[in-house]
Formats: sequence, C-alpha cells, structure tokens
Amino acid sequence: MNPMDPVNPLLAHDVAGPADGPALVLLHSSVCDRRMWEPQWGPLAGAGFRVVRADFRTCGDSPPAVAPYRDVDDVLDLLDSLGIERAAFAGSSYGGRVALGIASLHPERVSALALLCSAVPGQQRGPALRKVADAEDALLEAGDVAGAVELMVDTWLGPSADEETRALVRTMQRRIFDVAPTVEGAHELPEHEIDLGAVAAPTLAIGGAHDVEDFRDIAADLAHRIPGARHLELAWAGHLPSLERPQDTTALLLDFLHHPNG
Repeated sequence: MNPMDPVNPLLAHDVAGPADGPALVLLHSSVCDRRMWEPQWGPLAGAGFRVVRADFRTCGDSPPAVAPYRDVDDVLDLLDSLGIERAAFAGSSYGGRVALGIASLHPERVSALALLCSAVPGQQRGPALRKVADAEDALLEAGDVAGAVELMVDTWLGPSADEETRALVRTMQRRIFDVAPTVEGAHELPEHEIDLGAVAAPTLAIGGAHDVEDFRDIAADLAHRIPGARHLELAWAGHLPSLERPQDTTALLLDFLHHPNG
C-alpha cells in the first residue's frame, strides 16, 4: 500500500526498539490515543521489543477515513507496511477489541495477547455501561463537551490515577470529541463476525476491580471463551491500568511477554 494514498492512508504511528526484536503492537482505548502508552513505550523497547503504537482513525494524529474501512484492516495494513508478519499485541479497552478481531481472524499473525480491560467484538452494553453512555450522550447533546470529558475521566480512571494522568486523559478525550463532529460521513464498516475459540495465542485477560461492571465481566468471561486464556483482576485498577499504575502495568506486561504460557 502506498503510505501517501489519500483514500486509505497509514495510521499515525511510532516505532521503537531493535529492528530485529520481537514485534509488539500497542492498541489504545477509544477515550485515548497512542500517547496512553508513553509510560510503557521506553521500557518495552528497552527490553528488546520492536514496539509499534498507532492512533485509530480520528484519534490523535490519524486522519479521518474518506472511504470504507475497519480498524482491524487498518492495523494489519500498517504492520504489512512495516514488514511485520507476526506480533504480540497489548490492547486497552477498544484496542483489545481490535486485537481480538485480529487474533481470531488471523491467528497466525498473533504470538501473544494481553488484554487490559478489553471490549469484545459484537459487545452489547449492559445496564452499567448504558448508564454511562446515556449520561455522555446527554451532555454532548446539551453542548457540554467539558462536562462529557470530565464524566469520561471520572468513569475510566481508578483511584490510583494522579492529576497528571487525569490531565492527559482529559486532553486525549477532548481531542476526540472535538474531531468527531468535523468528520464527513460515517465510513466505518461493520465488524467481522468472529469466533473467540479460534484465538490461538497465549492470552492474559486483565480486569480492574474499580472498572465498570461490563468490563469486569468481560475479562472474566474471556478466560472461558479463549482456549488456555488466563484471567487476572487487579484490585487497585480502574479501566486504564497502564496509566493508573504505569510501573506495575509495565512489569505485568513484561512478565507475560517473557512467559506467555505461564
């Protein structure tokens, strides 16, 4: 694919670490962009991984789509352009949902799968998540973007998050809210139907004890739906553990990536 193709441009991304190191792809939450991985970026590259982080469409620095697309395909196109045939993936929330799509549809391309408070393809909102979504919609419809941003910050960050972290999430979420109304046309295609039983990579499903109930349930359920998957709930975490306790999360990821089969 031509990286300058205006119809299907590459996602904005960064690459770090040794060119011959095992590839590791970091996929962000839908309230954030690739900056959410800043605390893990250097340590993971320093540990010998070739680390790739990218912004999904309309997030961070990635351009909006002008033609039909799927995030799964965008990520695979990016990896193809980088010559990466197989990689480990760490996905946060929506990023986990995309990683699960790749791992189920193209299991040969995924060597390990770390899911941090992940969503799942085809997810239906439960009462807790509907309540958050309804409150968000009401604030945005009333033109209270700042209020919607604060709702997201309060909802998705657990008690360990400091003010610097809250400010970063506030900045990332505000950009997403500001960009979304300027996008012309809805080009996102429906997700592929997937079979989680087709995921072949060693998988760690991480939940947060302070997260919205929907995501706590998903993390626990993935251990039953993905062959050989393990479940771990972090007593201190909300929805974004990589930002709430960066060093603890980095250590957890490194331990899993070095010993994916336990």
